[in-house]
Amino acid sequence: MARRTTSNSLGSSPGSPGPRNRTPQPLPGRSRTVGDFVKAFLAFVALLVLLVGVPGALAVQIGWPLPSGAPDMEWLQQEITVHTFINVLTVVVWLAWAQFTACVLVEMKAALSGVGLPNRVPGAGPSQLLARQLVAALLLVGAAAASFTPGLSQLGQQLEGNQRPAVAAAAQQAPGGLLAQQQEQTAASAAALAEQAADRAAHAETEGATKFYRIQPPEGRHHDSLWEVAERHLGDGRRYKEIYQLNKDRAQPDGSKLSEASLIRPGWIMEMPGDARGGELVEMPDEAPKVSKDVQRQISDYARTGGAHQQGGGQQGAGSHDRDTAHISLPEQRPGAEQGHQQGQRGGGQEHAAPAAGEGSGFGLPQALLGAPLLAAGLLGALGRRRRQALWQSALGAVGGRRGMEPPTPTGAAADAQDALLVGADPEGVRLLDRSLRGLAASLAGESRPLPTVYAAWMGGNGDLHLQLAQPAGRPPAPWQLGQDQTFWLLARADAERYEDVDTAAPYPGLVSLGTMDDSRLLLNLESVPGIVSLSGRAQDRAGVFASVAAELATNGWSDRMTITLVGFGEDLTPLAPNRLRHLDDVEALVETMEAETRQRRGALGAAGHDSVLTGRTGPAQHTRWAPHLVLLAAEPSPEDAAKLAELAADASRLGIGYLVGTQSGGLPGAAWEMEITSEGKLLAPLLGLELDAQLLPVSQQRAVVELFTAADPDHDDDRPTPTPPFLVDISEQGRPAVYARLVGPYEIIGLETPDGERSPLLHEALALLLLHREGVHPRVLSSALWPRGVTDDVRDALVERLRAWLGADPDGTPRLAADATGRLKLAKSVVSDLDVLRSLYHEATQGRGAGSRAVRGRLLTDALVLVRGPLLAERPEGRYGWLTHEIIDAQLPLLVADIGLALSAFHLEKDRAEKAIEALDAALGSAPGDERLWHELLRATHATGDSDRLKRLAADLVARSGARGLPPRTEALLDELLPTWRSGVAAAG
Repeated sequence: MARRTTSNSLGSSPGSPGPRNRTPQPLPGRSRTVGDFVKAFLAFVALLVLLVGVPGALAVQIGWPLPSGAPDMEWLQQEITVHTFINVLTVVVWLAWAQFTACVLVEMKAALSGVGLPNRVPGAGPSQLLARQLVAALLLVGAAAASFTPGLSQLGQQLEGNQRPAVAAAAQQAPGGLLAQQQEQTAASAAALAEQAADRAAHAETEGATKFYRIQPPEGRHHDSLWEVAERHLGDGRRYKEIYQLNKDRAQPDGSKLSEASLIRPGWIMEMPGDARGGELVEMPDEAPKVSKDVQRQISDYARTGGAHQQGGGQQGAGSHDRDTAHISLPEQRPGAEQGHQQGQRGGGQEHAAPAAGEGSGFGLPQALLGAPLLAAGLLGALGRRRRQALWQSALGAVGGRRGMEPPTPTGAAADAQDALLVGADPEGVRLLDRSLRGLAASLAGESRPLPTVYAAWMGGNGDLHLQLAQPAGRPPAPWQLGQDQTFWLLARADAERYEDVDTAAPYPGLVSLGTMDDSRLLLNLESVPGIVSLSGRAQDRAGVFASVAAELATNGWSDRMTITLVGFGEDLTPLAPNRLRHLDDVEALVETMEAETRQRRGALGAAGHDSVLTGRTGPAQHTRWAPHLVLLAAEPSPEDAAKLAELAADASRLGIGYLVGTQSGGLPGAAWEMEITSEGKLLAPLLGLELDAQLLPVSQQRAVVELFTAADPDHDDDRPTPTPPFLVDISEQGRPAVYARLVGPYEIIGLETPDGERSPLLHEALALLLLHREGVHPRVLSSALWPRGVTDDVRDALVERLRAWLGADPDGTPRLAADATGRLKLAKSVVSDLDVLRSLYHEATQGRGAGSRAVRGRLLTDALVLVRGPLLAERPEGRYGWLTHEIIDAQLPLLVADIGLALSAFHLEKDRAEKAIEALDAALGSAPGDERLWHELLRATHATGDSDRLKRLAADLVARSGARGLPPRTEALLDELLPTWRSGVAAAG
């Protein structure tokens, strides 16, 4: 689709202002000092002495050390003299000189060609490091220093444009080459446009009347997308851009317009290219008698909005798109019908990743989180882990006093942020990315091949994964394939889905999302950059990028361990991942820290015999070292600090260290890759040929997300009283509900007729989601839970109306399903689940009437335990209820059952009814078999029976269950107390 042309675009005309720097330079904006020239001179002298002086001195002073002919027995029997030792040492020195010379040649070649990390000379660790430092110092003041930054103009380049960076590089080396290249490109573009015009004219002559297509409703099938329309009627889904160009910004019958990020809607009209074919197409209204009068009128009105717009704007837009994106390095997409069906997946195509125009404003959900599927998935997963941790620490008494079984219910902006995370998250995409990268690392390790240096990854709208390599690395291991050229490795989504979990270290943990281009999402590998990545723009715009990068790195699911240092921002972000994020006060502290770590990493790599962290991640110590350290510096450093950082970053990519540094206006010293964030949310990188829709985390949404994490922190200082369950029911006979759903165990509904038809499973699932969220469910959360691949608003609204009709109304006429003031769907109190009753019974037994009456407490606890029939929603259909992975009910329910079992056991032991206590504990263990507290109480209750043989058998059962891990220390201590001979008696009992 057409993209805004700027003066920074490489596709600008020859007469327009060019980009700020056409050749990336390590130290732009910093004049060479006397010290730089002294270093370069000393490096030149050292290289001259080592490369020329050493062999010259050997030849003049010692001569050739080896015999001139083949040795005989007499030569071998000669006496060993001092001269013999000198000759041997001379041979060693010649070999060392040859190795060092090879190192210098390798380093010079890598520096001048800019291909990334140089090849490793066997056995030349210290020698190659010395050669690298001398070459770098020599080139520091020369024009060749620019070659240290790799050319990323191929970052995802189209197949037909793969040779352009090479042509550009050649043009820069020779006077007049650039002009010749531009003339050649202009001629090629003109020829291509002429050919397109001829093709269009031919189509217009042969195909006749203009054709239209009316977007169909999604009843009984997946919703329409531009890709599917092009696939059916043009024979190639990749021609969807032609349909877009013909129809963009034209008013539809409902008043809305087709925009780059909108989802097409049923009832919209699409003008089609002249060669479109198919029975669903309609020509002009007077030639379509089967079309209703209303539709004929709509098509006629829509046709009149074309004409000049189409010819004057549409054709021009197509041409400008070709010119603007000729240098864009998006990976070429794989053709096939599958790609169209993947367009609607969350986190995939741009048409679905963002909501339709106006949709977000109606519900008020944060758009930035909705359009960041990988970031949202990471945050949602980390939030779930934090809440589970709080539950377990509360249950085990690690935090003073029980805080209750429910995490605090978010409100306001925090509630909107949580809903946006639920809607926008793509956990399946994260899982496939993680398995694909680890599977690649395992395959390469099995073939004894090193990991290639990866600059970026592209996640296509069809689910394919493209890796952009720094340099060709041969054929990838199956099922990976070569992409559009030797620097692209491609993994189809169907192949990625066949990967299983492997025990290998994350190979590229520094990948982080920056934004989208067309329907592809770019992840830049920050730790592979040979220098600093600079980000210019206004401070408030940069803050959104820095916060998004920090949050995704801290919570992503495709890395193991890493350190993320934040300077100049982000002190309030540390609750997202306290083990990963750390905050430094100023640049001075950062420089001091990074100088020490750079020295440590260089020494560790040399001691291990690795040339980079990539080789270390495939070795035997892959899980214990070589974790990346990524530095995010939002405040612009002073020139002196920038120079120090540039020096540190020169060797950073080899060490697994990455730097992202903010600057007000660009021109940062040592910047290998320069990016700019605009006030319109565009991330520009002219030298890389990129113009992305940036992924941002604005300050307001950042605060809302942090609030979710701090509220869930088990160590959070919370003076509020222990919260009661979110929904308590009347457990007396008068409180009989109108609708009763049994969720704990097999799913059953009492009080409603079973719906007929295919919608019954959807209605049951929607009701279960609402029953587990008595605080209310956002309509878009409901939609994303039931249709993970996306669905239109009218289908969602139709289901809500069917659900409302199925639930009916109370006797006073109040609907049992209604929307609150925020638009969230809530159930009436007359609709109850057994989980609601279970919570209410336990609350009443421990904090209500049962607290003051032993008899009432025993009856309530017994009634509660009887309700437990198995795990939550047992026997649920395969492939449905995927939203349960975002919930913590799987941790809440076992803890609740264990608390009930423990309370009932204590109730019986008060009266020395050990058998009744054992019966209650056994019932609770059926739903919470991993709760150590239940086993401890079972040991005590069994000990109370006085049956030592029974206690020995229980101890043996516990040992067998523990397996190779062994018993927990607390359990061993309890057995030592209750059964001192258990260690010797377990084997006999077993």
